[in-house]
Parts: sequence; structure tokens; C-alpha cells
Amino acid sequence: MALDYASLLARDHFPPGEVWLVGAGPGDPGLLTLRAAQALSQADLILHDSLSGGAVLRHARPDAEIIAVGKRKGAAPVPQPRINQRLVEGARAGQRVLRLKGGDPFIFGRGAEEARACQAAGIPWRVIPGVSAGLAAPAVAGIALTQRGMAQAVTFITAHDEAGGLPMLDWAALPGTIAAFMALSRLNELAVLLIAAGRPAATPVAIIAGATLAGQVTLRSTLGACSLAARRAALQAPALVVIGDVAAVDLTTHVPVAAARRHA
Repeated sequence: MALDYASLLARDHFPPGEVWLVGAGPGDPGLLTLRAAQALSQADLILHDSLSGGAVLRHARPDAEIIAVGKRKGAAPVPQPRINQRLVEGARAGQRVLRLKGGDPFIFGRGAEEARACQAAGIPWRVIPGVSAGLAAPAVAGIALTQRGMAQAVTFITAHDEAGGLPMLDWAALPGTIAAFMALSRLNELAVLLIAAGRPAATPVAIIAGATLAGQVTLRSTLGACSLAARRAALQAPALVVIGDVAAVDLTTHVPVAAARRHA
């Protein structure tokens, strides 16, 4: 039976006075979900992060108010309490308020803080999940985070805690593959901590910059050499860092010749 997209989307009516926390995905506008696109087309007020794939905003109504509130290097970000306040003010004014966040709202996206602000103000809210860069970036680089026989677990971490530094973790206890968000500027510190915690300096590392976009770059190195390699390659954020044996594998180069001919 064919999927009835019209019926699927019809239930996503965006009532005035609500806040929707929407994931924009990893950057490629083709990876925006149908529900996210539908919500964008109905929103009166859109507060968005510094998105890698800004083309997703093309789904917004021409008369929608669009405000950039994301962090940019070298520019002062809009404080989170002010973002929370703007969400509540818009909803109380009867607007359909959409908070557009890169990746998924609840994966290192501060979506929970915004949801709690709405709850405290008595504002109805909902979340539309997005494709997290933690899953998408390795996949498009040919890395299976939990490749059978190599990794039975994956650990997602952020390299920036509330104070802007590396979080206080038990680095020796982190299991399996590590996928580190926002780690490019903290790569040397991260590598030093992991090596001190017992990870070999020869542990494979992959840095995926601009994942899913036309300028995507994947740099493969080791834990001991990755910081210098990233500087020499002049990699730019946003980037995801994958640490573990699977980071040495590039599945995109392992397509059997016969299979490639069948799909030609």
C-alpha cells in the first residue's frame, strides 16, 4: 500500500499559541523530515540556530518572522534565557513558534531547557525529532559506529559543557566507539585525556567536517596525531570526531565490483 503523505501530515496542524522544537538534521536539506518541513510551512515565528544547511528555511512562509539565535564563532550568542523568554512571549501572543535546531533538539541541543521553560510558563509544546549529526556524519563517511566484531557500543559526548570546556567524565570508563560533538577546538585536550585514561595513541580517529554538505571532508588519523593533522588540514567546524577501531574503516571504498556493476 502506498504511503498517504497528505494524511500523515494532516495530523500535524500547528495551533496558535504553541512552541514546537524541531530538528533540522545534519545539514543536507534533503535530510529534513516531512514533519519538520510541514511545521516550517505553518510557523509564524522561527528562531533558528546557525544551521549548516540554511536551505531548510526555504520551507518557511514568506511572511514568517525569522530570527537567528545560534552561536557563531567571534560573535556573542543570544543567551539561552533570552531565547526561552522569546519562545514564551511569542506563544502567549498567539503565534505558532518554531525553534529550529541543528541535528536533533534533544541531542546536545538544549531542547530540554526550552521545553522546561515552556512547561513552567504553561505553554503547550512538542518536539519533532531530527537526524542527529552523531549518526549521520559517520554514516556518510562510511563509518558504522557499531560495526559487528569491532564495536558493541557507542558513546556520545560533547566537548563543551556549560562552562565551555570539556565535561567532567570518567574518561577511562567510556565504552566502545566515541562520537564527540563540537570537539574540533578541544581536540588536543580530548586526545590527551583519553590517552592518559588508557586509550592507545594509535587508536583510529576520524574527523568529519561539513557532514552531508557538498564540501564534506573526512580526515583519518590517530589519537596521538589527530590534533596536529586537523590543524594542518585547516578543518572548519562543524565537525564530528569519531574515536575507535571503526574510525579506520571506510565502507564507501568497499563496494564489491559485481555489486557496483549491477547498480551502474
